[in-house]
Amino acid sequence: MNSAKSTFDQSARSVTVLRNMLSSTNLGELPWTRWEQPGRAGADIYPLFTAAEPQTATAFLTRLGAGAHGDLHEHLGYELMLVLAGELVNDNGDRYRTGDLVIEQPGSVHRVSSETGCVVLGVRAAPTRPIPADEPAE
Repeated sequence: MNSAKSTFDQSARSVTVLRNMLSSTNLGELPWTRWEQPGRAGADIYPLFTAAEPQTATAFLTRLGAGAHGDLHEHLGYELMLVLAGELVNDNGDRYRTGDLVIEQPGSVHRVSSETGCVVLGVRAAPTRPIPADEPAE
């Protein structure tokens, strides 16, 4: 057994723990903020992290109410989405339910919505580019 002490400064450790995120009660108790953005309606956000420059990764929880939708956007990097509660609908008709993990590739364009409401963990490797309503999606 190695008895050497760690030379890392443990006081520099910063950790956030959100427990039992599959519980609708715990999800409901988070301090959600309305996600105001052109093309987005009925969405709340709970930011988890935004990496400092030059990195661009972000992680957040999104809560869509019944009938809510996100904006139409293009991914400039990978996006991982994990449905924690409810059902998320992609604009191509795909439906993702609690426990489904979805990975959008860089360059993909989509708009998500929820007919009944949902909560999604989102992790983006890079920002997205909004697609204006008058610009055709490729």
